[in-house]
This record gives sequence, structure tokens and C-alpha cells, in this order.
Amino acid sequence: MKTITLGMFALLFSLNSFAQNQNSKTEVKTTVTTIKDSDGEKKIVKTEEVKEVQNIELKAAEANTLNIEMKDSPVQVTATTKVKENGITKIVDVDRSAYYTYNDNKYQIVADQYGYTVTNPNSSRLALLRKTSNNNYIYKNRRKFAVGHFDANGNLVLETYDEKTDKVTVEVLQLQK
Repeated sequence: MKTITLGMFALLFSLNSFAQNQNSKTEVKTTVTTIKDSDGEKKIVKTEEVKEVQNIELKAAEANTLNIEMKDSPVQVTATTKVKENGITKIVDVDRSAYYTYNDNKYQIVADQYGYTVTNPNSSRLALLRKTSNNNYIYKNRRKFAVGHFDANGNLVLETYDEKTDKVTVEVLQLQK
């Protein structure tokens, strides 16, 4: 019996030590609006949740070093908005439609039925952004197929794999404020 108890404590301790590989921050903002009209009074509850998750990566360590510095790693931002009206809850995604710049070129990202469309100022469609199940986006144009996400500052980060060099290149489209 003593062996089983010690084994369970060891298992719980090891599970806890593996769970410490991310920094995360969650902010929840709830707004309640009451509308009075001829039909009576109704409440609309809007809940906005912004979750930031950053994987912990360490810099190369030297022998016999106790404190190892963290390496900068990308922050994955998930923002969801839930609106509850008349007992029915609807989930609304955050609209990332805006102007962005990359290599001194200006691009516009506009929401469409399935995700976003990337256009240039003369309104010609350059690429599509389609949301995946893990809150990333697939970026597709005639020459490029990439995976992207929006960082904590609202910038679009695209990661493209190059078969010739066997490397991943990162491009950041800066949000115009």
C-alpha cells in the first residue's frame, strides 16, 4: 500500500513538472447592456476573452549553470467574444481587418465569408487567409503557401517552409495604427 501511495505522488509530481512549459495570460472583460423598450427590458451580456500563450524556450546553457535565460518566442493570441441575448449565446471572432505594411508595401486585410482576403491598394486580390482549428491561419497565394498567426501587437506573422534550404522563413506584416 505504501508503494502505491508513493508511486501516485511521484506520478502527480512528474505531471506537474511537465505542465510548466508555457507562460499564459488571460483577460476577460464583461459588459452588460440593458435595453428598455415597448417589449420590456432585455439584457445583452458581452464577454470578451483575450488569451496570450507563449512557449518557454531557453537559450543555450553552459556547463554548471543554474539560471538560464529565456529565449524570445512568439506569443499566440486568441481573442473570442461571446454575446448572450435572450438566453442565446453567440461566439463572435475578433475582426482583424486593417492595413498592414511589409517591405514598404501597403496591404489591406478584409474579412470575407471564410476568413480574410489580402489585397493591395488598387483592390486586386493577392492572397487568402483561412482559419484553422488551432487559431492559426493558412496563407495561400499563387506562389506561396504559409501558416500565419496574429501576435500580441496585432501583426500578421507568416511562416513559410523552403524545401531547398530546409529552413522556415518568418515574415511579419506590421499593423498600421
